Amino acid sequence: MHTVRRAGLITQVTELLRTEIRSGTWPVGTRIPTEPELTELTGTGRNTVREAVQALVHAGMLERRQGSGTYVVAISDLGGTLDTYFAGAHERDVIELRRALDTTAAGLAATRRTDDDITDLTLLLHTRSAAWEAQDIAAATSADIALHRAIVAASHNAVYLEFYDSLLPVIETTVRQHTEATGQGFHGEHTALVEAVIAGDSVTAANAARDLFESVVADFG
Repeated sequence: MHTVRRAGLITQVTELLRTEIRSGTWPVGTRIPTEPELTELTGTGRNTVREAVQALVHAGMLERRQGSGTYVVAISDLGGTLDTYFAGAHERDVIELRRALDTTAAGLAATRRTDDDITDLTLLLHTRSAAWEAQDIAAATSADIALHRAIVAASHNAVYLEFYDSLLPVIETTVRQHTEATGQGFHGEHTALVEAVIAGDSVTAANAARDLFESVVADFG
């Protein structure tokens, strides 16, 4: 992070903070530096930093937590808006949306995945399976989300990934709720999906993703 010029300080600092969030320096769920630390990093006063942070709170990218600090909750203004909108959404509706998103991503990933993507997907599938075997629901949920995000990342469509990331908070909620309610892991379906992506078979990968989410949606009748 670089210090800023004096003209339009609040706007400049706001953009600097937004850039740090979007670049992944401060991922979703992490606490950003304190006001004194941000003051030093940007070379501006505490009032300027406070106003810049508040602007991103209003935009839905940051959230102040009493006695804890300020946390990243979305990587874009769109993400904050979507998070608010989907907060009260029906679980089935969110899963149906994910079915469309993940199906497209799987097909793209199968044609664009790199060797690094293949390594990541293989590791995440193993991590997910191990968490289920250990009956660690929290770890299984995290691994499941990470696996599906990795498939989207393997599509190498930056806009698509940013949109998907904006949905991660509500995705985490629905995955956890569904897992706790049904106890189902759909292990065979996940394995088939990852194997198709690794094999570079876009049609099979898209079908595997569609079949997986149709099975999940079927739980809701």
